Amino acid sequence: MSKYKTAPEDIVPIVQKFAFGAGNLANQLFPAALGAFMYYLVVAYKMDPLDAALLSSIPRLMDAITDPIMGYITDNTRSKWGRRKPYIFLGAFITGITFMIMWQLNPEDSSAFHFWYILTLSFVFYIGYTIFATPLIGLGYEMTSDYNERTRLMASSQIIGQIAWMIAPWIWWVIAQPNIFPTQTQGVRVVAVITGLVCLILAVLPALLCKEIDQTNLTGQSELSFSALKENLSKLFKGMKEILMNLEFLRVCGATFLVFNGFQIVAQFSLFIIVYYMFNGDYGAAGQWPAWYNTLAAASTMFIVIPIITKMAEKWGKKNAFLISTSISIIGYTMKWWGFNPDIVWLMFIQIPFMSFGIGGLFTLMMSMTADLCDLDELNNGMPRKEGTFGAVYWLMVKIGTALALGISGLILKIVGWDQNAATQTMETLTQLRIADVIVPVVTAGLAVLVMWNYSISEERANQIRKQLVARRGKL
Repeated sequence: MSKYKTAPEDIVPIVQKFAFGAGNLANQLFPAALGAFMYYLVVAYKMDPLDAALLSSIPRLMDAITDPIMGYITDNTRSKWGRRKPYIFLGAFITGITFMIMWQLNPEDSSAFHFWYILTLSFVFYIGYTIFATPLIGLGYEMTSDYNERTRLMASSQIIGQIAWMIAPWIWWVIAQPNIFPTQTQGVRVVAVITGLVCLILAVLPALLCKEIDQTNLTGQSELSFSALKENLSKLFKGMKEILMNLEFLRVCGATFLVFNGFQIVAQFSLFIIVYYMFNGDYGAAGQWPAWYNTLAAASTMFIVIPIITKMAEKWGKKNAFLISTSISIIGYTMKWWGFNPDIVWLMFIQIPFMSFGIGGLFTLMMSMTADLCDLDELNNGMPRKEGTFGAVYWLMVKIGTALALGISGLILKIVGWDQNAATQTMETLTQLRIADVIVPVVTAGLAVLVMWNYSISEERANQIRKQLVARRGKL
């Protein structure tokens, strides 16, 4: 059990927790919805699955590259509105509006036109996404300095964020309903407008309601101007080098890379397996089963897993909570082989709580750990504080991995012989897909456990670091 009691001034007010969580919901709803829309590129617009995977992965590589630049900009911004909130506000509008426009596709146009249209707007979308998401992550790292309150803040934001994964499966289902939309392509266009507008509203709430740290004791910030561009680039690379020399941060990034991208590679496979393996390609027979599968996975994470992991972290520390939760997820991923059973459909729900410990524990714990490591960086390297750059480098690792994961996902579909023009798939194709669906996340989760085994920042060490920083520069 924790030896330290959270001071009243370190507790984040409930309204700010909600607003930060709303921003995180938008941050997760965008990629969650994109998965559903990318599915319809293959099914409704008959795009080659490898081309669809490239549309997901190529823009994310650019997104990953721009993240550190945005992190540096937000860390070194001084304004009466703060370092983070102006960018969150601007980015919310760019991403929301671009998302609506991006999916206004005409089914009569060619797949080549669809490819280049979406690719072009994806670059605009991800620029806006970087402007929004990078300072949002940095804001979360600095909203409290308390070891356990950081976990509670990240837990509450992840709980709210899980609503995205409860909504996303129903985006897939609603678009497919002929009594709602005459065609799936019309459903894509209408639902894209609704999704973009909802995300825009949620995304601006942190800019309006959250409080940033007092900038009085912040020092060492650079002048942001074109005349100082060369100097700023030099400082950016110096800061990134300092961050990447932090072994504990590399452990956090490596474990996240493995767990999240192992999950990402197979994320869409469950939909294909349910529809084509359990219901032989009959969407009518599959009905709401795929939507309920993903909704219950998100609900399990939201109401069961994250609260348990938060208590585990307070009692046994963040590292041990991660090791336990990731090990439990391996059990869940293995159970999928027996859980997807055409003769007993409901059996697929048995594996869900076990699997949910993987992603449920990942970002709750890793983002809380990264906030601790921002303190360690200031202790070792001094000002300026680099929450934005830490968040950017962390998500750079994630996004490069995600780009690779989405490409690998499409490649696996290609290798197993998936035919997007066929009403049903061969048993050989489905068996190979099911094998990949189990093996990939089990292997990556196991490697993540090994990476985090010797992580060394405990609650006691984190509090020692904080005391040293307060003695050096005062409270922020």
